[in-house]
Amino acid sequence: MTGRRLLVRALLALAVLLALLAGAVVMLNLRGEDPVDDHAGPFAATPGQIERGRYLALAGNCAGCHTARGGAAYTGGRGIQTPFGTIFAGNLTPDDATGIGRWNADHFWRAMHNGRSRDGRLLYPAFPYTSFTQISREDSDALFAWLRSLPPVAQANRAHTLRFPYDTQAALAVWRALFFRPGAFTPQPAQSAEWNRGAYLVGGLGHCIACHGSRNALGATDTARGLVGGMLPGENWYAPALDAAHEAGVAEWPADEVVALLRTGATARAAVSGPMAEVVYASTQHLSDVDLRAMATYLQALPQAPAPAPAAPPRRNEALLLRGERIYAQQCAWCHGDQGEGEPGAFPPLAGNRAVNLDNPANLVQMVRRGGYAPATEGNPRPYGMPPFGHVLNDDDIAAVLSYVRASWGNTGAEITPRQAMQR
Repeated sequence: MTGRRLLVRALLALAVLLALLAGAVVMLNLRGEDPVDDHAGPFAATPGQIERGRYLALAGNCAGCHTARGGAAYTGGRGIQTPFGTIFAGNLTPDDATGIGRWNADHFWRAMHNGRSRDGRLLYPAFPYTSFTQISREDSDALFAWLRSLPPVAQANRAHTLRFPYDTQAALAVWRALFFRPGAFTPQPAQSAEWNRGAYLVGGLGHCIACHGSRNALGATDTARGLVGGMLPGENWYAPALDAAHEAGVAEWPADEVVALLRTGATARAAVSGPMAEVVYASTQHLSDVDLRAMATYLQALPQAPAPAPAAPPRRNEALLLRGERIYAQQCAWCHGDQGEGEPGAFPPLAGNRAVNLDNPANLVQMVRRGGYAPATEGNPRPYGMPPFGHVLNDDDIAAVLSYVRASWGNTGAEITPRQAMQR
């Protein structure tokens, strides 16, 4: 057999293999999909259904992504930063040309459950259908009813700015074949109704794993590991683990305090800031006491990660700590106290603060550089906050003062390097 014939046969075999792989990818992307009636009649929503949808949209913080700063509600345009580029949220108002005016309830269900748009296009998982796939058809229809009740706003959707090949449907299809399978929430009969409701909210509409879960190199959340903490995609904030007492676990808290934190954003024990402050402000403060308690019940029942083994005392750079002590006395002690004791009801203590001692110092750097406030809520209408110091302190200063705080008053955090303090 000549070399030419061998080459032809090899190319034919490769073509067959690629065709089989392409077919497998297509089939995997169609699994779990129900037929869609593109010609369904008008959606007749009841007032109760619309009100339920309004509440569910708050639980899912839908406006948080689908409303650009200064823009009309739900008209899209907000950019979601990812390691692969920026994805812009779409217009959810019932405008025929630019929104969901021509969608029916089947189209919307397919988007929520299968991550596929009205025209069949695959959606990027920055729209967290990997979590929304768990919601019920009843809740999907209620959400659709609420969105259909909004005034239509003509606002064209912005094109995503993703790098090649992430901007292709082919690459997205491969990603989905590897990492996404449509699902449904399955109540656990051994658990209480309250626990199951909490699991449904946290795992589905709340999509807490989108921030508090770990991701692989291709951006897929590791659902098997659960709420173990992770860096927010495209941002320099760390969402701490919800299954670890030394990070953000609440297993040992009184249930009332967990509810209070979700409702007001601040308790005597902790306060939220950064992206979580936005979640409380726009979402959880509006939820019913029943649902907040259900979420608290579920979060408190998470299997707890073992406490880390005591580490050897970290080496300390005395010159760095002396510099940090001077900066702390000049800039920080006014609010947080000479001994990091804070001021009850106003400024949190830094001594023994688990956020100060996190292995990942990203949040501390962001708070010093950018500042931050707890959310303004009915239970905490005028929150105290942290002013930004990025215009006053350079990278070396931030590294020094945070290293000092992490080494003082019983704190055990490692030093922060100027490179770590460079995070913007």
